[in-house]
Amino acid sequence: MILSIIFCSLPGILTAMTVTGPGITGRVDRYEHFTSRFVAARTIDVWLPPGYATSDRERYSVIYMHDGQNLFDPATSFGGHDWGVDEMMTQLIAEGRIRKAIIVGIWNSAQRVAEFMPRKATTFTRVDSLPDVLPTGFGPILADEYLTFVVTEVKTFVDSTYRTMPDQQHTFIMGSSRGGLISAYAVCEYPDVFRGAGCLSTHWPVDNGSMIEYLRAHLPDPGTHQFYFDRGTIGLDSLYEPYQDRMDVVMQRAGYTAGANWTSRVFPGGEHSEIFWRKRVDIPLLFFLHK
Repeated sequence: MILSIIFCSLPGILTAMTVTGPGITGRVDRYEHFTSRFVAARTIDVWLPPGYATSDRERYSVIYMHDGQNLFDPATSFGGHDWGVDEMMTQLIAEGRIRKAIIVGIWNSAQRVAEFMPRKATTFTRVDSLPDVLPTGFGPILADEYLTFVVTEVKTFVDSTYRTMPDQQHTFIMGSSRGGLISAYAVCEYPDVFRGAGCLSTHWPVDNGSMIEYLRAHLPDPGTHQFYFDRGTIGLDSLYEPYQDRMDVVMQRAGYTAGANWTSRVFPGGEHSEIFWRKRVDIPLLFFLHK
């Protein structure tokens, strides 16, 4: 069942459909056709923590997550398997292990590869020029435009519509595969906006690992930022070991401390899929939101 609720916001009126159904835990407000001046329109999901509707004073941290269609609803997720972020947040909150937070799921578009390729990490300007991307008709790299959309349009809307704590200390960004690349890029490009990046099964091999060199030169102050990295060992994830090893050295030399403001985990038997990210999503959530 879908219940319609109307919220007024700038620049116009957006209609939120509160989505319910099998596999969805808690309240998810869905904004379809969220338009942008920078990238293609898409759906935005906003998951609200337990008690949000009954308290008019409490404010919340926010985690912005990419590939939002895969987070809460198995009906919209790739292969019918979602991350179960709604279930895991509900469980961790009930156990008193994390602070309550809002999760914003930003659905991807047909230009996902273009939007998730960090532009300043590569000398290429077009996605189909990258050596490890098949020529599928993608045009210019759009990562900077995508992050402008996230920061100036999505975040502005969320902060004006919901009871958030909009400051950098309470704002995080997270994704998997190429979503891990764009999350790390976001914290470096907008260090005053995002405190931490959660990067699961980060797709380091793109453009021969050029993102690692970008991070070497652009990592923000370890005193005010956090990074979570992980990888599996099967399939596509099996390619990530040498790249993650290099990245771990970069983090150490930049002054990050393992277990404090930086985590790098290996999950033997882990594969590159929503099924396996669901099994360990509690770890980055605890890393960012622990009490």
